[in-house]
Amino acid sequence: MAEQQFASDNYAGICPEAWDAMQAANAGHAPAYGADSWTQAAADGFRQLFETDCEVFFVFNGTAANSLALASLCQSYHSVICADSAHVETDECGAPEFFSNGSKLLTTATEDGKLTPELVRTIAGKRSDIHFPKPRAVTLTQATETGRVYTGDEIAAIAELCRASGLRLHMDGARFANACASLDTSPAALTWKAGVDVLCFGGTKNGMAVGEAVIFFDRGLAEDFDYRCKQAGQLASKMRYLSAPWVGMLESGAWLDNARHANDCAQRLVRGIAEVPSITLAAPVEANGVFLNLPVPVQEGLRARGWQFYGFIGGASRFMFAWDSDPARVDALARDIRLCAMPAAA
Repeated sequence: MAEQQFASDNYAGICPEAWDAMQAANAGHAPAYGADSWTQAAADGFRQLFETDCEVFFVFNGTAANSLALASLCQSYHSVICADSAHVETDECGAPEFFSNGSKLLTTATEDGKLTPELVRTIAGKRSDIHFPKPRAVTLTQATETGRVYTGDEIAAIAELCRASGLRLHMDGARFANACASLDTSPAALTWKAGVDVLCFGGTKNGMAVGEAVIFFDRGLAEDFDYRCKQAGQLASKMRYLSAPWVGMLESGAWLDNARHANDCAQRLVRGIAEVPSITLAAPVEANGVFLNLPVPVQEGLRARGWQFYGFIGGASRFMFAWDSDPARVDALARDIRLCAMPAAA
């Protein structure tokens, strides 16, 4: 078995709670296309977790979740406001535009990957003539691509502006669990209670094999969403294999435990390299990602020692931690960073 790497939280396998639930769902036959007891239980589990009667759908991956959710909010002549570093802009191959038949992403530069009411107001008010796509939605990435998290107050402030401006609020929650763990705040407080209309709750990066939950807090916005899923190839015939892992994650609390562990490992790395003068953080560590400004010789030294990592936004080196990250392996990474940085510090 290859040594554990921290290039991406997608490298991790399936956590025991998700695996066991999927195995339990594999016994015997069950109705297809979501008419099974596992899918009902998973949807009810989310309603309990979020303390509200939300509408829940299950799709294969985050790109589909975000793209179909945004398409449900927009017509082709609408636009979606997002940070220029948002995943929907940088890493989804135009899928939001494709599935909405052309809704344009309106991006704005941010210092930390986070939108603010002022930034949203500026973009939304830029033009109002018929020749420009009409702003219809705002999307927040939680946690952001640079590992920052939106607090409940920050979300509420943006939501208030959205309501005043006739905009809907979508949240890309590929790492939503990590944000909840970081802030020690309830899922409800970070979503519908703060004004979020629809959340894409990530399971893949939280310990599942595949599967994201699209959660509509405004049930009216979910009209015909099942048809969108079917048309996009996202309606799983054996839906229980997408939904059952969520039952295991929600009932056991693994969704939050996994996120806490991943976040703790990120902080462990930061502590392990805190005294290295030639290395700085490119962004505060608030979730499960660590973005480091590494001198080129340090990067080369780490790769020569077998470490895998990505160069990321602004040239930083990204290290991501997952539910199964081994603290001893995190310490080994910190040790090698210190060793590689010695020549740079000399």
